[in-house]
Order: sequence, then structure tokens, then C-alpha cells
Amino acid sequence: MELVLATRNPHKLREFEGLLAPHRVLPLPDEVELPPETGDTFEANAVDKARTAADATGMTAVADDSGIAAAALGGRPGVRSARYAGEHATDEENLDKLLHEVPDDDRRVTYVCALAFAEPHGRVHVVEGRCEGTLTTDPRGDGGFGYDPAFVPLDRDDGRTMAELTPEEKDAISHRGRAARAFLAWLEDGRP
Repeated sequence: MELVLATRNPHKLREFEGLLAPHRVLPLPDEVELPPETGDTFEANAVDKARTAADATGMTAVADDSGIAAAALGGRPGVRSARYAGEHATDEENLDKLLHEVPDDDRRVTYVCALAFAEPHGRVHVVEGRCEGTLTTDPRGDGGFGYDPAFVPLDRDDGRTMAELTPEEKDAISHRGRAARAFLAWLEDGRP
């Protein structure tokens, strides 16, 4: 199956190309304009993007909305993860803001990914993946992107951040990896 990925993020495109194999993941055509992420939930934002891409291209589309939720901050940055330090903030600026705001006595964080599937002018299905972890005080590693250099997953006992894991190790436990596997299982069950 060919799936248009409703994102302009090249890191996500690379990740989903591997995660959704054997299906072919196609980049979003340049002329398609994605809606702003104004939803209150990851699911709402993912559905808006997937529907927009499917309707604009006439192809089946997938979109994710994902981010990090800090327990001590009441789930922030949440849906604002990509814009936490401002509308045009860099990954480093967003991470720096979070590292300074999360208190030392509660560094629990959760990565969340809502992955939406949309048919052109048709039905939508959403799956979710989560990865629990703790936030370091200092970023480490050069793999991954976003908050990965400070996210230590609870699924591993070696203390490495997501940015220190190999792509295969990260995909096995990440929120996107879990959402992708749930999506593939849904496809294999013959539900579409």
C-alpha cells in the first residue's frame, strides 16, 4: 500500500519509512498545505493532517502528532511540544526550556504518538503509542531529534537516552514505533 505522510519533518519521514515497511511511505507533495495544529489532543491534530493530505492528494494518508508530556508540569508541553519555546523555536530551544522547567524531584516524562490513517473523503482510524521515561539534566547523544537527547526510556536499564540508542533500539520501544506496530496490526487484521 502507498501512504502519503502528512508532515514536512524529514526526520519523521525517515522514521516512518522504516516503521511502516513493507508499505511505501511517500512524502507530502509541496503544493499541499497542512492545517495548523490547533487541536487540544494529539489525536485531533493527527486526524486534521491526515484528512487534509488524503483529500488533497486523493491517496490514503497517515499523519502523526506526537510530543512529550512532563508529569510535574501537568502534561506540558504536550501538543505544544514542537513550539514549546515559541512558534519558530529550534529543537534545542524547546529542550532547553523543558530541562529548566521540570523540577529535579519529579523528572517523569512520557512520549505520546497519535497516528491517524485517512482515506480520501472517507474513514479515519487512529492508534496511539506511548513510551515512559525520565528526563536527564544534561542532553546526551547525537541520534534522534527533538527531546531525544534528554529522554531516558524506562524500557531499558542502561541509562542511555533515546539519542544514544541505535535506530533499531529506538524503534523497538519508542512511541512512534509502538504506534506504527499498532497501525500495522490493524491493517493486517483486514480492517481497512
